Amino acid sequence: MKWVYPTKLGGAGAGGEAKPLLFKSKLKWVGLFGLVLSAFSLFTHFLLARYSVEATVSEYKSSITIFSWRPIFENANSPPPPGLYRRLWAPVKHLESLNPYANPRANYVAPPPRTDRFIFVRIRGGFHEIRNSICDVVVVARLLNATLVIPEIQSTTSSKGISTEFKSFAYLYSEDQFMTALVGDIRVVKTLPKDLKGARRKKEIPSFKIPASASPYFYLHNVLPVLKKHAVVELVVPDGGCLQALLPPQLEEYQRLRCRVAFHALKFREEVQELASRILYRLKSSGRPFVAYDPGMTRDALAYHGCAELFQDVHTELIQHKRAWMIKRGIVKGNLTVDSAEQRLRGLCPLMPEEIGILLRAYGYSWDTIIYVSGGEVFGGQKKLIPLHAMFENVVDRTSLSMVWELDKMYGREANLVDKPKTAPPLKVEKKPDAWKNTGPRPRPLPPPPARFKYPYNIEGWWGWVAESDNEPESTVMELRINAHKLLWEAIDYTICVEADAFVPGFDRDGRGNPNFASLVMGHRLYQAAFLKTFRIDRKVMAKVLDEIRDHLYQVNGTWIASVRRHLRRNIVDGLTEELTRSKPLSFLSFPVAECSCSGGSQPGAVPANTSTPLSQPPLRKVLASIAKCPSWMDRNATSNPRDKESDEGDDVYEDDPDSPDAAVLFRQVGDSNEGSGVEMSNKEETQMDDQEELEGGER
Repeated sequence: MKWVYPTKLGGAGAGGEAKPLLFKSKLKWVGLFGLVLSAFSLFTHFLLARYSVEATVSEYKSSITIFSWRPIFENANSPPPPGLYRRLWAPVKHLESLNPYANPRANYVAPPPRTDRFIFVRIRGGFHEIRNSICDVVVVARLLNATLVIPEIQSTTSSKGISTEFKSFAYLYSEDQFMTALVGDIRVVKTLPKDLKGARRKKEIPSFKIPASASPYFYLHNVLPVLKKHAVVELVVPDGGCLQALLPPQLEEYQRLRCRVAFHALKFREEVQELASRILYRLKSSGRPFVAYDPGMTRDALAYHGCAELFQDVHTELIQHKRAWMIKRGIVKGNLTVDSAEQRLRGLCPLMPEEIGILLRAYGYSWDTIIYVSGGEVFGGQKKLIPLHAMFENVVDRTSLSMVWELDKMYGREANLVDKPKTAPPLKVEKKPDAWKNTGPRPRPLPPPPARFKYPYNIEGWWGWVAESDNEPESTVMELRINAHKLLWEAIDYTICVEADAFVPGFDRDGRGNPNFASLVMGHRLYQAAFLKTFRIDRKVMAKVLDEIRDHLYQVNGTWIASVRRHLRRNIVDGLTEELTRSKPLSFLSFPVAECSCSGGSQPGAVPANTSTPLSQPPLRKVLASIAKCPSWMDRNATSNPRDKESDEGDDVYEDDPDSPDAAVLFRQVGDSNEGSGVEMSNKEETQMDDQEELEGGER
């Protein structure tokens, strides 16, 4: 049997010969088409990948995800009802008249063009301690009429392997901006003169280890005589904050100098500011407001306040290790074992991310609200953030909103600290005795196995020592580098938290009982834009409220939700009393009112005469009443919040809005079943609850 190939029918002009087709079957055409389509698809993917990398340099519009199957920032074009928007995002009316005004007032002279006294400062500590200390040393230099050498930040210079492009102060802040902004206050130089620099190398200049919160008397009677004699002194600030927070009334100009340093002179270096601006743009690109949340859960703070039992297993032991270290050095005065439940009820322990999530959902924030989690360290790891991720779809942080190459650019060129993995030693095979060879077959005891070799990853980090030693080992070079990186991470988080539409602190104390990162953020927001929503949660009250529903956290009733909303609303303003009485005596920057503010309209904090709230009582009432009027050149309208108009339009909408979400949908996503829920309420009951809140001063 012979196969006959198909031929084209040709005419006689072609010689009568048939021409074979190029392909004999349709299957080959299909294969060719698939090959071409695959090549085109591969080319398109490479093109899109290259374009997306280049596009992220200028803008970030791609979908950012925490979990790959969960898209975030959905429903960007569906804003909440006006009344609900007013409750969640509208400016705080009683603080709208506060304007930043840290300019010098009367009787403030410029510094001399040249002085023969120099102050050299070494600062140790974390982000908030460094920031507080820099503001204090500037005031000290002004007080002693001396030239300030740009401070040295030991947290970075002691970390080996960081980029050599940046030295100490310049690793975090801009030196040029710092010097330029303080021209009218003090004289700042980058280095000491040559003769004094040589004396410092030989350790011939006098040095002072400054105690925390030293008084002006200490500097005028102890440091100034030595400064006049030697022309230079070295100040070592080990614990952050080298000048008392509350200065006498005659030194009020020095308080405003602190504000000018913290809020105007201390600008982050260009690479840090650029990345923070990109992340902030990516957060706001959807057109929706966002909440910034700082957990405040650091190991030092938990150990200092005795909150070890809030964790489990090895994390409790780690906190106890740190507390024992603090007791040994006199930082903590007390017993090693503390009742964490009692400390929590006293408000001395942070609220867990799960508890913060429940409070935000009860207040009315929906499941798709954008939550930015700040902080260089969340003790307990991502496991503690899982409940927060479950309640809010759009939980993000700096790592999910930035690229690896962007972080590397901010770090600069760093030395490679990756050690080569050590190979296991060769096994020693013992030679069998001759007697074993001559004897007949019988069971023989096996030799003991060789000792297991410990690879580097088994001995580095807390998992390598916590079960084998009572003493914590010294930090490795990589851990020192990470500590330096934490300064940059917190600088980014600080910028974003200050600009956030709402801010929620989980804890406001550090590992020495002083105001922490969150307190600085709240103080900066109070100075720059006091009208922005900042939740000042009373942890003592909320701990008791949360314990009432401990057995049914996600099945609450309307009465409980009403009490939470009432507390959060009231404490947005009334919580300032707590900051004034507890935080300001320890850190002026946590509450820079009224020294660095002015009133642009009606008196801030005014309340009706027939109400009785902490706002209408001293000492907060006295402080707000002492705020001076803004000068005529300050135009209040130029600094007004652009959302004032739309928020005012919805002042009375929420009570009558039929689309307002009721309590039944607080702890479930859209489309979930609400069967078996214990929080069902009708719209009428919800309206009555909000009306009652208005009568009791909830939204004053």
